Amino acid sequence: MITVLAVHFAVAAVAPFLFRKFGRNSFYALAAVPAGSFVWLLLQHGAVYSVGTGTAPAEVLPWIPELNIELAFRMDALAWVMSLLVLGVGALVLVYCARYFKDKDDYLGGFGAQLLAFAGVMFGLVTADDLLLMFIFWELTTVLSYLLIGFARTRLSARRSALQALIVTTAGGLAMLVGLIILGFNAGTYRISTILELAPALVTGPAAGAVGAAVVLILVGAITKSALVPFHFWLPGAMAAPTPVSAYLHAAAMVKAGIYLVARLAPGFAETAFWLPVVLGLGLATMLVGGYRALRQTDIKLILAYGTVSQLGFLTMVVGLGKPDAALAGLALLLAHGLFKATLFLVVGIIDHQAGTRDIRKLSGVYRSSRALAIVAAIGAASMAGIPPLAGFVAKESVFEAFVHYSTDPAAGPWGPVILTGVVLGSILTFAYSARFMWGAFAVKPGVETTPFKPIKTSFLAAPAILSLLTIVYGLWPAPVDGWIQPYAALFVPDGEDPAAAAGHLALWHGLTPALGLTALTFALGLAMFYGRDAVSRLQGLVPAWIDGDRSYQLTIGALDDAAVWITGRTQRGSLYFYLSVILTVAFVLPLTALVLANKPLPQDLYFIDPNSPLQIVVGAGIVIGALAAVKANKRFLAVLMVSVTGYGIALMFALQGAPDLALTQMLVESIILVAFVLAMRSLPAELRDRTGGKYRVVRVIIGAAFGITMVFVAIFALGARVAAPVSLEFPKLAYEGGGGLNIVNVTLVDIRAWDTFGEISVLALAATGVASLIFVRGRGEGIRASSTVAEGTVGRRSPGAGRGNTRDDATLAMSRRFAASSRDAWLVAGRTMAPERRSIIFEVVTRLVFHSIIVFSLYLLLAGHNFPGGGFAGGLTAGLALTVRYLAGGRFELREATPISAGTLLGIGLATAAASGLAPLLLGGQVFQTAIIEFWLPVFGDVKFVTSTIFDIGVYTVVVGLALDVLRSLGAEIDEHFEEHPAEPSEDQEAGGIPAETTAKGKA
Repeated sequence: MITVLAVHFAVAAVAPFLFRKFGRNSFYALAAVPAGSFVWLLLQHGAVYSVGTGTAPAEVLPWIPELNIELAFRMDALAWVMSLLVLGVGALVLVYCARYFKDKDDYLGGFGAQLLAFAGVMFGLVTADDLLLMFIFWELTTVLSYLLIGFARTRLSARRSALQALIVTTAGGLAMLVGLIILGFNAGTYRISTILELAPALVTGPAAGAVGAAVVLILVGAITKSALVPFHFWLPGAMAAPTPVSAYLHAAAMVKAGIYLVARLAPGFAETAFWLPVVLGLGLATMLVGGYRALRQTDIKLILAYGTVSQLGFLTMVVGLGKPDAALAGLALLLAHGLFKATLFLVVGIIDHQAGTRDIRKLSGVYRSSRALAIVAAIGAASMAGIPPLAGFVAKESVFEAFVHYSTDPAAGPWGPVILTGVVLGSILTFAYSARFMWGAFAVKPGVETTPFKPIKTSFLAAPAILSLLTIVYGLWPAPVDGWIQPYAALFVPDGEDPAAAAGHLALWHGLTPALGLTALTFALGLAMFYGRDAVSRLQGLVPAWIDGDRSYQLTIGALDDAAVWITGRTQRGSLYFYLSVILTVAFVLPLTALVLANKPLPQDLYFIDPNSPLQIVVGAGIVIGALAAVKANKRFLAVLMVSVTGYGIALMFALQGAPDLALTQMLVESIILVAFVLAMRSLPAELRDRTGGKYRVVRVIIGAAFGITMVFVAIFALGARVAAPVSLEFPKLAYEGGGGLNIVNVTLVDIRAWDTFGEISVLALAATGVASLIFVRGRGEGIRASSTVAEGTVGRRSPGAGRGNTRDDATLAMSRRFAASSRDAWLVAGRTMAPERRSIIFEVVTRLVFHSIIVFSLYLLLAGHNFPGGGFAGGLTAGLALTVRYLAGGRFELREATPISAGTLLGIGLATAAASGLAPLLLGGQVFQTAIIEFWLPVFGDVKFVTSTIFDIGVYTVVVGLALDVLRSLGAEIDEHFEEHPAEPSEDQEAGGIPAETTAKGKA
């Protein structure tokens, strides 16, 4: 089973390449996959039916053992019968596609891949023996149906119908997921076969209420997927899809998933409180509504679509009745429906393809143009109407027999005859719209010209002809189908009863029975409705037009859109004050309410000042003063500086509490953030204008104070609520024995919780890319054009750097190198490119002295971080500060010279290094991110202990350096170049804020 799935998905993956080479004939190659799987399925008949129902063939492949999620598949009688339909019809539909489409049709490769994948997903759904695995396949059918229905992506109707189907079925799927989780939780397992064995105890046990609710939620998913009232409207809308898609979705795939789910759960949960009201009530309503609407359609494809809605209601009723004879009849009807409905849809596709229309008001005399097509269609329509000796008659007779028995069952009460009457009325409508289909598609209509019809190739007619032939064989010889279904029907038979006697048998002739009488009544009244179609149409015209499921859906979606616009207009107001007020208010009201309701006393050992570190009072006072000064500051630079004071104060607090790693990292992060803020502020006015004042100032103070105080008490209560030993107590041992290091913080980051760190550096890379995308329109400023400018014999090197780079920049650098103190080894020469008022000789000298030392220190922090304070993050931040110093000393040209490797390259190398260090252990038989400790001896160095997680730390270091470089190039160099290209006089605000305006490049030179 797993192999069948793998082959489907593998061929689907290469399908687009096949279509590029072989065109539409590639559909034959795709059809070979489900056809071969169908042959394999037939060979499994002995394994499935020669053993007891509890020992059906199964395959289990562990997937997520920690969550007890497995790739568990099981092939019992129900799965085998459903697989016959899925694979057999799927293969014929793919063969049909080879002649339905033209080579010039767009997107055939993607379409073929999706259709083949759909067959594989449906096979996985019906064979899955795990609730969560089944749900995954369930949602994959939703996604693939969305893509297939929206195949004609340039048509608004196709996109709208695809989105409608996606919304409705996804909403039902979410409800179903909740039900599956509740059911699996109460059963103690997600294995479907085990849950069905435990069903009697679950239904009557202490969790019966929860199980009943879970079953109802699961049925919500089934009725949305199978288009039952009130969700029936999406299925006719899905007719915007190409006809082969409609044939497969309606006959064997998408909509049959809900029927399968009802059939799968019925043996165990048909006795729950709400099962029969939901299944019988909605099923009967759907059968009648679908049949009624089918009689109003003038498009032969829509006649079949609403007919499918009606038949799905019929199928839901019979497979969900929970009786052995109904189970037998339900699967018999499911197979018969798959055969005749696929036949008719494929016939519709041929008519549309050859005649160019599906309108019954324009079609006339088609049977004269293609009698073979008319015969094939007549077999399918007759089977749908239940005319002997076809499959539909055999199946519908067994269904009538099941409901006749149910109508006399005392447990059914007065509803038994009502349900039987409704089934007969629905069958009458079925006969009438079957006749309407044949008349509308093939009959000669007075006053309508004969429809031009192209000759049909045998290869085009082959698929529906094979299906119609199988319909005849099934009707004349139902014994094999009866044998396939009997093991499933036996699941409903109480212990001690004869399964064969309880379920009955499929047969073409059962004698003169009440069911046969109901069939005769159906034929008579159905013919009367067809011949009186004008009167029926007039009666239907009296029904108010507002009774329409699709219109109700559109009104609902419209109301949701209006509500969303109203809410968005009142919440997304562009006011930072409003956003922060809402966020902070919610953030303190909810925790404060929880604290008040909990009514817990404060912890006993609470103290506000650590007696061992009185310096905390001074540091805390500094933090408070910095925060108040940031609030009161009227200049941006002063406000940012005061915020940094609070950050550095917190770093000092960490240091006083014995956390040097945190203190070092906090200090470095605060420094980088300060630089980024100052660089960005050059594009903003110096003064903080438009500040919220007046009556809102008091509100701001209240919200801020309430949030701060609430968070303090939340932290106190959270720390005091601990009842178990902290997991961190084991970290020293884990760090030293497992991670090979003494620095618990760094070992935790690169070893114990390496997955978290990998996610964090990935976010850093994404954030850097986001910042760059906001600043650079055409890239990160790395696309420097090649130039070979010669100035006095000196060639300007091509170097990636900040800004877009041009010949003028290269010439400027070349000239600066010529006048450097040492032409052989010029360094920090770009300072000569800066405007005199920005240049500082002292700063350049200091930079020459400390730059390399800072870089070496950053490498020391990287390599020593496993045992001493430091690590890749701290080292990368230190290197970033070194680049910052060099940029401030020499400007954007010096930054370009200092970093020949682009920021994007550094980010990519860092992520790749970290990922490689995680995947490498797999090649050696280990686990992802598993660490190895290697001890060896080197001359001079002596005994060396190397831990492989250091490689991961190197990746972190590289990513952080790339992030710092991206910030400098985005907020520094790019803004510098913008000022050069658009010079402006310094404003009073800029002068008052201490941030000088840039001069032009000509002035700098």
